[in-house]
Amino acid sequence: MADSSSSSFFPDFGLLLYLEELNKEELNTFKLFLKETMEPEHGLTPWTEVKKARREDLANLMKKYYPGEKAWSVSLKIFGKMNLKDLCERAKEEINWSAQTIGPDDAKARETQEDQEAVLGDGTEYRIRIKERFCITWDKKSLAGEPEDFHHGIAEKDRKLLEHLFDVDVKTGEQPQIVVLQGAAGVGKTTLVRKAMLDWAEGNLYQQRFKYVFYLNGREINQLKERSFAQLISKDWPSTEGPIEVIISQPSSLLFIIDSFDELNFAFEEPEFALCEDWTQEHPVSFLMSSLLRKVMLPEASLLVTTRLTTSKRLKQLLKNHHHVELLGMSEDAREEYIYQFFEDKRWSMKVFSSLKSNEMLFSMCQVPLVCWATCTCLKQQMEKGGDVTLTCQTTTALFTCYISSLFTPVDGGSPSLPNQAQLRRLCQVAAKGIWTMTYVFYRENLRRLGLTKSDVSSFMESNIIQKDAEYENCYVFTHLHVQEFFAAMFYMLKGNWEAGNPSCQPFEDLKSLLQSTSYKDPHLTQMKCFLFGLLNEDRVKQLERTFNCKMSLKIKSKLLQCMEVLGNSDYSPSQLGFLELFHCLYETQDKAFISQAMRCFPKVAINICEKIHLLVSSFCLKHCRCLRTIRLSVTVVFEKKILKTSLPTNTWDGDRITHCWQDLCSVLHTNEHLRELDLCHSNLDKSAMNILHHELRHPNCKLQKLLLKFITFPDGCQDISTSLIHNKNLMHLDLKGSDIGDNGVKSLCEALKHPECKLQTLSLESCGLTEAGCEYLSLALISNKRLTHLCLADNVLGDGGVKLISDALQHAQCTLKSLVLRHCHFTSLSSEYLSTSLLHNKSLTHLDLGSNWLQDNGVKLLCDVFRHPSCNLQDLELMGCVLTNACCLDLASVILNNPNLRSLDLGNNDLQDDGVKILCDALRYPNCNIQRLGLEYCGLTSLCCQDLSSALICNKRLMKMNLTQNTLGYEGIVKLYKVLKSPKCKLQVLGLCKEAFDEEAQKLLEAVGVSNPHLIIKPDCNYHNEEDVSWWQCF
Repeated sequence: MADSSSSSFFPDFGLLLYLEELNKEELNTFKLFLKETMEPEHGLTPWTEVKKARREDLANLMKKYYPGEKAWSVSLKIFGKMNLKDLCERAKEEINWSAQTIGPDDAKARETQEDQEAVLGDGTEYRIRIKERFCITWDKKSLAGEPEDFHHGIAEKDRKLLEHLFDVDVKTGEQPQIVVLQGAAGVGKTTLVRKAMLDWAEGNLYQQRFKYVFYLNGREINQLKERSFAQLISKDWPSTEGPIEVIISQPSSLLFIIDSFDELNFAFEEPEFALCEDWTQEHPVSFLMSSLLRKVMLPEASLLVTTRLTTSKRLKQLLKNHHHVELLGMSEDAREEYIYQFFEDKRWSMKVFSSLKSNEMLFSMCQVPLVCWATCTCLKQQMEKGGDVTLTCQTTTALFTCYISSLFTPVDGGSPSLPNQAQLRRLCQVAAKGIWTMTYVFYRENLRRLGLTKSDVSSFMESNIIQKDAEYENCYVFTHLHVQEFFAAMFYMLKGNWEAGNPSCQPFEDLKSLLQSTSYKDPHLTQMKCFLFGLLNEDRVKQLERTFNCKMSLKIKSKLLQCMEVLGNSDYSPSQLGFLELFHCLYETQDKAFISQAMRCFPKVAINICEKIHLLVSSFCLKHCRCLRTIRLSVTVVFEKKILKTSLPTNTWDGDRITHCWQDLCSVLHTNEHLRELDLCHSNLDKSAMNILHHELRHPNCKLQKLLLKFITFPDGCQDISTSLIHNKNLMHLDLKGSDIGDNGVKSLCEALKHPECKLQTLSLESCGLTEAGCEYLSLALISNKRLTHLCLADNVLGDGGVKLISDALQHAQCTLKSLVLRHCHFTSLSSEYLSTSLLHNKSLTHLDLGSNWLQDNGVKLLCDVFRHPSCNLQDLELMGCVLTNACCLDLASVILNNPNLRSLDLGNNDLQDDGVKILCDALRYPNCNIQRLGLEYCGLTSLCCQDLSSALICNKRLMKMNLTQNTLGYEGIVKLYKVLKSPKCKLQVLGLCKEAFDEEAQKLLEAVGVSNPHLIIKPDCNYHNEEDVSWWQCF
């Protein structure tokens, strides 16, 4: 029989009633939480029973393993974690009702608990302390004149975010222990977590999840030396609450908020074995923080860490498992609403909003409340003076130059004291060194060592460049990260000596390193680099010289151009260079001549345009890249229709400006006389964008020779392309792979091909949805066109009927085709008859790809009758994956011996086996064999054929490339090949083998081959395929 406490606190039917209210998904979640709370003293709790238990069985299991009040307590906690507030409230009411009938034993237990709380405290005093400390201590002086309620609205908006930070992940069923709250500087992370502290203390947040919440701030921690972790968190701990050690001994109910990880001046390089588990021992605070973050100390505790986006990568390296949430700041609607409230004159507000929207980067910066306010303040001052805000909003540098200058503008008869050149240089050096080392908080001693005196600091505080932290003593910061980044960029403009190899140069003065930095590896340098390029603009320099009454040097321009030249002449591929980031920087200069000089050493660019700002900067810069020969663009998202909720007229940036930018970009096709190749693969262009592109292709000054439009949808079929082929006298190569133009599109193209003005030589229609019907149009075009030499029809369902039509065209003397690719075109051995007949008459075809078709041995035998004919001019034959066996190898060997023109033969992915290769090797040994490339990939070969291969390699002096990948040659096979391959007399230059597929001894032999015969390359794959996607071994 259940004890009295069980019957009074948790009636037999009580839990079951509550479990009946849970749906299937909620019941499973309840079980997962129950699994986490199962205590060790219960022994091996039968989780397998819990997992499959029905509601009634689960109620009985809980009653068994959590006797008395515990079952009720555990259930309440789980309902709280599941955010089932209604269930919690009703359960509490039942507790209160049951408490009125508590038996003697229960009363005694409750008395014991109250005695314990009397000794340790119930946390009330600690909550009072927290409320006193965090009760709205918002900083209202970040930038002079900022609205007092600005941060409050932002924090209130994101409160919902706080409530769900530690919710169970629906997909995994796990509750996060570490949450990283990341966002741009000033976006409101600290505001939000301080609000979290206040809400917890007031009983409005995490009450069921965390018994105690502790706040640790980076600025304060930096100033501390050795102490224990218990001492570290004791600052706000009242003595009336009892020993804090007792609280820490129950870590699963604790949450530690680590605010401003980005401001911690620790390297976090300690090896894990050196970290500390004991929170009572004294250590340097850097060790304590590293131990806490890396879950060596208090692994059961939960962490909420805030950090800037620029340092999130460094933080993630410390964390094993974490959930990250990004705080985005003001939404687009919120920014628009704020701008319209800020300006009383509606015309001004419309002008400002339109100008900011025209620069997506600047508008994005305004997600940060502080930046939004500063921007509006600066632009308002400019408009009051009759200035043009459109020019100011053109670049981020122009706006911040205007803002910084406004801080030193006389107001109401008063004027902030101007720093002299030496003071300004010292400030900029502090800023630059801080950005490079990710140091954003400066202490009085740091500033003194870096050359800033007390009076210097006071002067910059008066100008609202630097501010003193109101809560933490001796802490100074720039009023915003962008302000620090701006002065950091100014450092390079104030530096006079840019001589190479200057021994006095510090690491942060290395321009080459700055130029080669990327937003992925070095996100903390990105905005400073943009500002630096922006300050190369002479108007910006003159404005700052007037503001600070100082002299700035533009000698850095030539230094940057030297670095760009080195970069342009390097071995980096276009995709590695990060042209989009470079264009962002060059756009900031607004200096056409400088852009032209900077890009003169780059013949190729590769850019992914997926945002409007990408299109803006790319279109501006590409117009001035006069030496480009190849442009590779992937344009996505930009042209997708998007309805904006805005009070602006519809003909604003998102419409006309996008069109204007695209026109500017496409104009490069006729303004750049060196441009020969345009690649727009995987782009998503609407009808208007396509019309602009084709208009430029038809321009008489367009010198483009190669156009790649792979995987593109054409809104109006191929009519525009066809017209461009007729009008453009230079276009010789067109690739439409994967564009699904279908037979109708091919019909339009064939009309152009038949036109005497069409100069096209290479056409790829791979995977374009062609059928037999399309082949009829192509057949007629091949007969009348005298220039087309290369045609790829791979991956189309042509069938035997389609191949017959193409074969008919090949018979005509007018057909000038040299290369024909029919790979994976769904035809059978029947097509071999059609091709055999046509190839007897054709004198121009030298390359034929019939791979991945059901030819079989009979089909290949028919073809071999033609291939070995003395009049056959075929040089390259590809028969990969044609369902061949060793039965056709005698015929293939006959071709090798009798066709003196055949240079390349690919038989990969066919079941030739050792016997088949032995027959081929007999032919390879003959002196009249001219084969230079042989493909035997995945042909079912073993070590048994390696002696024949070795013998062929000894005798054959023309074979240069051979592919043997994906065959089980084994160690024995490699030993046989090794004897020949190691000899410098071996003429083979490329051997396809995956070294890792062999055992250690075989790998050693292959490595030894590389030493003794260095001209032989052994590789499993090739990273760069040519446009026709031929076998990898033909790429060398």
